[in-house]
Amino acid sequence: MGIMKKLRLAAYAASLIAIAGILPAAPAQAQGLPGANNGQTVDTIAAVVNDGVITQRELDDRVNLIARRLQQQNAPVPPSDQLRAQVLNQMVLERIQLQKAKEDGITIDDTAVNRTLERLAQANGMDLATYRGRIEAAGVPWSTFTRDARTELTLSRLREKEVDSKISVSDAEVANYIASQRGPNAGQSNDLHFEHIFVKAPLNASETDIEAAQAKANALLKQAQSGSKFESLAKSNSQAPDASKGGDMGFLPAAKLPPEFVTAASTLRPGEVNPSLIRTSDGFEIVRLVERRQGQGTSADATKLVQTHVRHILLRVGDGMSEQQARQKLLEIRQQVAQGGDFAKFARTYSQDGSASQGGDLGWISPGETVPEFERAMNTLQDGQLSEPVRTEYGYHLIQVLGRRDAEGSVAQQMDLARQAIGQRKAEQAYADWLRQLRDSAYVSYKIAGMTPPQSN
Repeated sequence: MGIMKKLRLAAYAASLIAIAGILPAAPAQAQGLPGANNGQTVDTIAAVVNDGVITQRELDDRVNLIARRLQQQNAPVPPSDQLRAQVLNQMVLERIQLQKAKEDGITIDDTAVNRTLERLAQANGMDLATYRGRIEAAGVPWSTFTRDARTELTLSRLREKEVDSKISVSDAEVANYIASQRGPNAGQSNDLHFEHIFVKAPLNASETDIEAAQAKANALLKQAQSGSKFESLAKSNSQAPDASKGGDMGFLPAAKLPPEFVTAASTLRPGEVNPSLIRTSDGFEIVRLVERRQGQGTSADATKLVQTHVRHILLRVGDGMSEQQARQKLLEIRQQVAQGGDFAKFARTYSQDGSASQGGDLGWISPGETVPEFERAMNTLQDGQLSEPVRTEYGYHLIQVLGRRDAEGSVAQQMDLARQAIGQRKAEQAYADWLRQLRDSAYVSYKIAGMTPPQSN
């Protein structure tokens, strides 16, 4: 199946397993876990969310199950108070969305749930009975997994109604995107020189972590706009590898920059700081355009899209594989391949992606068909070049580009492909904004001492 967005059933299955492993199970499932309440105490209210409540028992169940899952993954477990605060914030946000879905009349019938479960089983090469056995063997009751599938479908349908269906993409955005996706060998009308400050906040981080990162980034943006020396701010605060250089990215063609940077450059004069934060899948960026210059290519080339022939090795994090172990293993493989090792053989042996049997070969892919982190890394590689380990929502990848070609199909087809890719990225940002507004408009009262709802920026 590869890592294509258009074929994400396997990823959806993995996410449901993860969710099932952390969402509240029946009370009996929590018994015996560290910190579980095994006494016959009266349940109390942890938070009031509009006209509903989250009980202390629900919170305890989820906290204990998250802690157990982190332990199974050999991942560090946050301090108890911090974990409870993060979990409760997540539960509040989920409850608000489910209430909104009910208000909108969104319901998911049993047929839709069963159809989804069957597709998940097929995506994992199993029939439904075998798949159910696998889930239950992992300690997740089938009723819990089914309920969580219904929740995911409900939230997905809510997002489609409230956010995705309202996204529009202009022809100018399509033209800019096509120009930015040419790959490192293609001609560009302009090279851009940026300085940047990066504050890490991946999309899968907790709401509290994302909001803390955004608050920090906004404070830095204000300092940059008020005249503070950008280079000094970057050296002291940026979490990017080039922080020691003051965030100086040097001159780069548009293809080697995130599309959001290219869009920002179109409205900036040299020396100006972009007036707003740039949200990427990795975090928040503050950018300053230093200079632009004429590139080596011609803008006429920008009427075409480029397809990339790429292969990869994927190591998933969890189930005994830590972040550090996955990254280190790929670094070892990278070194061996660089010394003449057979990439395809390593992929067949180690890769945990559906492309492993093809030696990790994903074939010819077009812009927008992979997740943004993978695509950005791929676009910076020359033919035959190996990437460093790249983190995405799927795990860590070792990427190698085998070649590039002009995309096949009509100009209209290429523009449609670009429009879909832009829409996906705009939808992610719009969804984050919508969630924040939805939470801000809700009545939330925390009944746990010391906890207050997180503040939006």
